[in-house]
Amino acid sequence: MWTEENNKLKRTFKFKDFQEAFAFMTRVAFLAEKHDHHPNWSNVYNTVNIELTTHDKGNVITQKDRDLAKAIDEI
Repeated sequence: MWTEENNKLKRTFKFKDFQEAFAFMTRVAFLAEKHDHHPNWSNVYNTVNIELTTHDKGNVITQKDRDLAKAIDEI
């Protein structure tokens, strides 16, 4: 579930291991390119943290963020 905090959409994803987490990040990277919208994210072993905000609109949540979040959820 995505949460809104400090003008960002945030979500943490947990996987079986690092390889699954990295595969997920690879799929998200292709989505981000397709949407021309790139996340702030981090990865530690099996956990991926993603934050979405629209930088060119003053670092607020826009429809662009919601659209990418929805696409990520569909992976």
